[in-house]
Amino acid sequence: MADKRVDQTPDDSRRRFLKYTGTAIGGAVVGGVIGSAITGGFKKKNAAPAPSPSPAPQAQASVDFNVAPMFFNQAQMAIAEAAAERIFPKDESGPGAAELGVAFYIDHQLASPWGVNARTYRMGPFVKGEVTQGDYLSIQRHELITMGLQSLEDTSKSKYSKSFVELAPEEQDAILTSMEKGEINVVNGVTGKTFFNQFRVLVMEGVYSDPLYGGNKNMLGWKMRKYPGNQMSYAEIMDKDQFVAMEPRSLHDHYAAH
Repeated sequence: MADKRVDQTPDDSRRRFLKYTGTAIGGAVVGGVIGSAITGGFKKKNAAPAPSPSPAPQAQASVDFNVAPMFFNQAQMAIAEAAAERIFPKDESGPGAAELGVAFYIDHQLASPWGVNARTYRMGPFVKGEVTQGDYLSIQRHELITMGLQSLEDTSKSKYSKSFVELAPEEQDAILTSMEKGEINVVNGVTGKTFFNQFRVLVMEGVYSDPLYGGNKNMLGWKMRKYPGNQMSYAEIMDKDQFVAMEPRSLHDHYAAH
């Protein structure tokens, strides 16, 4: 059987291929990289002066996106922060609720399914229970808190002709005490005591919860109590008799480490 041979001619060279291809498309390629190869090869041009090095960009401060209202308007946020500060004030032991960002924790809870009683039985009748039974409200939690804050504001203006946030600490305490005693109604028979009890629980949660949820800023609430937060393991200290102080860790720290 005869050998089949493929004859190669100079026309098959890469140079001729590029030349004829450039001509066939009307010179569209000529002038570009291929055109330079056709018309005399790649000629080295004078090197352009290197640009002067630009100053290194300044490192931007980290932004805490948790510090942003999701439910409250500006006025409600201010009242909540002022009331929370009186329940957990700053003293020689450490920061108060305002510095710890407790109002943001409360705001985020009200914006969550918890705020609309998503997992709570909501069918009536809504009757007043015994003291030992607690409250079974016809309104949702976010309504209780916002209406309670509005009651603080209304009482402040009627009694002192000022907004709650403008009052002296002792005046704010007097209104909150009236709320705690149930002397101020919120709405539809819901007393200030119901509001105060729920609000106080939220304040304490905001002081000591994981910072991931909006409060306990910089874990200062934990640091005041020497609480270690969410450690991965205590194996290294389990056999120690004395108390071991540990730098607290947030759930965010574990996420960032992975």
